[in-house]
Amino acid sequence: MNKRVFLEYFTKIIVLIGTAIIEAVALNEFLIPNNIFSGGFNGVAQLSSWAAETLLNVHISTGIFILTLNVPIALIGWLKIGPQFTVFSFINSFLTSILTLILPISQVANNSLLASLFGGVLVGAGSGLTFKYGFSTGGMDIVAMVVQKTTGKSIGNITMSINMVIVAIAGLNIGWNNALYTIIGIYATSRVIDTIHTRHQKLTAFIVTDMAEEVIRALHAELIRGITIMPSQGAYTRQESKTLMMVISRYELYQMEHIVKEIDHDAFINLVNTVNLSGNFWDEDAQQQIRKNVQVNGIKR
Repeated sequence: MNKRVFLEYFTKIIVLIGTAIIEAVALNEFLIPNNIFSGGFNGVAQLSSWAAETLLNVHISTGIFILTLNVPIALIGWLKIGPQFTVFSFINSFLTSILTLILPISQVANNSLLASLFGGVLVGAGSGLTFKYGFSTGGMDIVAMVVQKTTGKSIGNITMSINMVIVAIAGLNIGWNNALYTIIGIYATSRVIDTIHTRHQKLTAFIVTDMAEEVIRALHAELIRGITIMPSQGAYTRQESKTLMMVISRYELYQMEHIVKEIDHDAFINLVNTVNLSGNFWDEDAQQQIRKNVQVNGIKR
């Protein structure tokens, strides 16, 4: 295992542990004590725990339901998304469920509005960070990820649409006051997710460089993106150069900048938000298939 791969997995493990702690704190310190429900399967787990205690007079921790509900979803993720994504996601949900059992439930915020906002922000931060690093918090996140990979739509908006069912159940069984606070928390979660996880956002990069061929080779070795070469000239120095134009996802921004600066430290990079695209813009599944074809058939990119 080379250094780069080791650092990648080490970072994922740190994020996995950190986001599990964030999720557990959000549930036990903000949401559960105030009868405010989280989105996704965490919210379903909260409702299930409330129903068991209210209707059956049996106390079953939310953590137990989180773990139980995530088992069938993990199988879907394994089939539709891939083993690595699913394994990390399931470990994250498992660790979250354990931490919710260990951490004491205490009412940090007595104000329901503050509890819903801070709980929602923490849940969104946990989910957004896991998405950013290539896995999820499990449960509804896996369902949303399958839809996002299929349609390219915002994960936050997809999750928010699904969560309306949880709000309706909470309103009918516990009270619409709590349901309204739940909506506030879910909205905060969706906004934070879309702020952190920006893979669906597109950017157009204009790269002015004197080492165009070397930069192109390096970019094509890592990113499967089309690059347009445009002749250019500095107005002050009259020095000839090349301007490379390419469209990338915001998630690929760091990688692109790192590659370019590694080849040409003096390269000038201008980034423009891309509003709409028409044509081929390969998602991760398509890129993975292209890489397999290159390896098997020796096709040049």
